[in-house]
Amino acid sequence: MTQPAALSRPWTANYEPGVPHDYQPDHLTLVDLLKRTAQRFPDRVAMEFLGRRTTYRQLWQEAGRLASALQGMGLQPGERVSVMLPNCPQFVVSFYGVLLAGGVVVNTSPLYTASELEHQLQDSGSQTLIILDTFYPRYAEIQGRVPVERVLVTGIQDALPFPKNVLYPLKARKEKTWVNVPLGGRVHSFARVVRAQSPEPKPATLSPDDLALLQYTGGTTGVPKGAMLTHRNLVANAEQARSWMTDLREGQEVTLAAIPFFHVYGMTVSMNLSVLTAATMVLVPNARDIKMVLGEIARTKATLFPGVPTLYNAINNHPDTPKYDLTSIRACISGSAPLLLETSRRFREITNGANLVEGYGLTETSPVTHVNPIFGEQQEGSIGLPLPGVDAIIADDEGNVVPVGEVGELWVSGPQVMSGYWQKPDETAKTVRDAFGKLWLLTGDMATVDERGYFRIVDRKKDLIIAGGHNIYPREVEEALMLHPAVLEAAAVGLPDPYRGETVHAVLALKPGESVTEAEIVAHCRKLLSAYKVPRSVEFRDELPKTAALKILRRQLAQEAREARSKAGSAG
Repeated sequence: MTQPAALSRPWTANYEPGVPHDYQPDHLTLVDLLKRTAQRFPDRVAMEFLGRRTTYRQLWQEAGRLASALQGMGLQPGERVSVMLPNCPQFVVSFYGVLLAGGVVVNTSPLYTASELEHQLQDSGSQTLIILDTFYPRYAEIQGRVPVERVLVTGIQDALPFPKNVLYPLKARKEKTWVNVPLGGRVHSFARVVRAQSPEPKPATLSPDDLALLQYTGGTTGVPKGAMLTHRNLVANAEQARSWMTDLREGQEVTLAAIPFFHVYGMTVSMNLSVLTAATMVLVPNARDIKMVLGEIARTKATLFPGVPTLYNAINNHPDTPKYDLTSIRACISGSAPLLLETSRRFREITNGANLVEGYGLTETSPVTHVNPIFGEQQEGSIGLPLPGVDAIIADDEGNVVPVGEVGELWVSGPQVMSGYWQKPDETAKTVRDAFGKLWLLTGDMATVDERGYFRIVDRKKDLIIAGGHNIYPREVEEALMLHPAVLEAAAVGLPDPYRGETVHAVLALKPGESVTEAEIVAHCRKLLSAYKVPRSVEFRDELPKTAALKILRRQLAQEAREARSKAGSAG
């Protein structure tokens, strides 16, 4: 293994004035962040949600009440608590309340099917589930097969001001979206439980190196795994992001929090960064409701807008966008997928100059590692420069650092890198490596770096599909496809999509004598997979190409499908 000449961080020469060249940790926990802000800015609005405002003092007290309730129910230090909520006040209260009680948060996607939820609850060993009433039927399907001992159920109406809190259930019943949850036994009302408790729980002994979060990801292959992120990891990434935004004004910013908090990017850049800087979070429960996003930006004069390319692109192309004043937005960091140049250009035009820059990160790094300068030099097509405290190299398969400009795998090291995968030492050993006196995460992404320290992602080492900011693991899709009785072989690949970045394309070989339509395959997948994982197109073949070792050649299938689509477009 070739030692790099020096981990000299040449990129620091291109940092904007005011960005520190290294990261100096505060040695705080996430609980400390909220407590400090509640003490310094008690009357600052922490959350705005559909007309209801919550101050930082109130948020601290609500988190304390939930912590007291969980402790009273028997929650033990280090015990996992799954939180299955959209962006709403209860999510923020739950996140900090669980940590305040000494527990570990397990972010749980509201998009999960019952089978996906079952896997995560079993794997994490969560004995407590905090869930929105709308999602409860999915838990009810699997409740006898998971270790959950207590369920706290809440609803959107619990977070609304009067009279919306009374009108919401009536509206939901009229639209037939209301879910009657049977309270009693192990199922409790979140609102009633929290209301009855003291805001001062028993002090939990916490250190920065304690596990704070299990964030599930497939990394680059396989069934989702729980990335173990500590308080130190998550605090560090929020502080690194804070140091990058040199004009951020403490106690004055308004964050449009539309990207989901259950996704590590939204949790860090929208929630934890807001708490760190006493920003007001404007909570949007459904980022797909573009009219709501537009309306909240205009109404609240949001200044910071973290997002994903799909969201910015949707705003650029929505027919109602010209009706709204979006000029209050000053800075946006785009993550989770490549940002198209046209998307960035158009968004700057609409907002009258908002700085929309591309960043890069992974679940395993809490997640941000690279960002283009907000006001400095932004290189088109680049993921930017490593954040303060981050080391990054480009390595070959033997772990040797390759020359500047050559393609290799991107390795990153820094205070935000996870401690490993939950109960999966073999997977951890494949992804985390000691080298050059540091602990490195092998990202699985092929990249280059120039002499000034700007990095570019060239290709994925593995076959991860990213659609609309969501990670999709081909194996999950293929397993669902193989459950169809007519399917003999299946492969899932990503095809370019101008709106979502990529879409899932399924390639199938059927059993002899069997017949099935594309529509039937899609309907089958909808029963087993979250909507964003369902194939958007299906191709049928007599057999799938394979290596000598009988491994299906996904990359060849993807290339052939791209070429076929291109030819069809040209012919049209």
